[in-house]
Amino acid sequence: MSILPPSRRYSELTDLFSDEGFPRVEPAVLQPSSLFLDLIGEDIRGRMYLASDAAGGEELCLRPDYTIPVCRAHLDGPGATTPARYSYCGPVFRQRREGSGEFMQAGVECFGREDEAAADADILALAARALAVLGVDDLDIHIGDEALFRAVLDGLDLAPVWRRRLGELFGERDRLDAAISDMKGGTGEDAPATPALMRALEGVDPETAQAAVAELLSLTGLRPVAGRSAADIAERLLEQAMLATHDSGTDRAAGVLTRFLAIAGPPRAAVAAMEGFAREAGLDLSEPLERFTARLDALEAAGVDTGSLTFAADFGRRLDYYTGFVFEIHSASRKAAGQIVGGGRYDRLLALLGAETRIPATGFSIWLDRI
Repeated sequence: MSILPPSRRYSELTDLFSDEGFPRVEPAVLQPSSLFLDLIGEDIRGRMYLASDAAGGEELCLRPDYTIPVCRAHLDGPGATTPARYSYCGPVFRQRREGSGEFMQAGVECFGREDEAAADADILALAARALAVLGVDDLDIHIGDEALFRAVLDGLDLAPVWRRRLGELFGERDRLDAAISDMKGGTGEDAPATPALMRALEGVDPETAQAAVAELLSLTGLRPVAGRSAADIAERLLEQAMLATHDSGTDRAAGVLTRFLAIAGPPRAAVAAMEGFAREAGLDLSEPLERFTARLDALEAAGVDTGSLTFAADFGRRLDYYTGFVFEIHSASRKAAGQIVGGGRYDRLLALLGAETRIPATGFSIWLDRI
């Protein structure tokens, strides 16, 4: 990863980042595909440009974004455990139905700041200033906070398998609503089917289930696919059996989650709505709400008009490593272009990439081809 001179076209943007203490870096264009497949999932495979390393046999890809390569390069460098800031402005590569598969992306990454509320506020304020440099001043800013959703999940009497499934779906409202419907048993023909083997294993302890699956495989001569062991298959079947069971606890949880996800509006009003929701639901959301309010205070101190922001309790980024505050910025006059900036807090990512300690992280990316 090397420091680059600013490009001619985006020199004002890169100058802004540099002046704010974010030196420009350029990670390698060719990256191990496993970095993205492991962290984002197999869904991204069809959007990547893949190649094979003839010498080592490793599957490579042209980088589909900057955040993961910058994180990886940071961990490979000498300052992996110290605060660090980076910016970038260059091409990324994704197969798309429309437009070129090579397009420009810019952004910043901030690692190691412990004053998280102020760090989040500074990142959003910098994103707004970056768009002003690019000539975009009609900002429509949406914010969310995954930590609030996780706190609601933790306060409900749900089996770990339900908490894990719902947490994985946060940010994908249609799929999350479908899972919440499943918690209530579905309705009519839409009710989820429970295969006979899952029903047979319902309530069985994991060791007995593993032995039963191993014996079944032996009797039928079937071989597990994708390297799965009898223990893996048994665990998956037990999870599915648990997800297929419904009681008053899951019914109540479904109702509570539906009410929480409907909260939206100006952030200060949303805080009051969530406090009322927490009292009615018997949940303790004091800690995440205190952090949320502290962030609003920090945003106002950074010059951001919080009254112009739109909060939605169901808004999240569709990546597993985001952990708290998230935001998107649109152009009010060009809604069809979609988000032009996306970012937020992703404290899990560096640990998932091999960091030995938790490293707070926040940042944003600008889709320059949408401006």
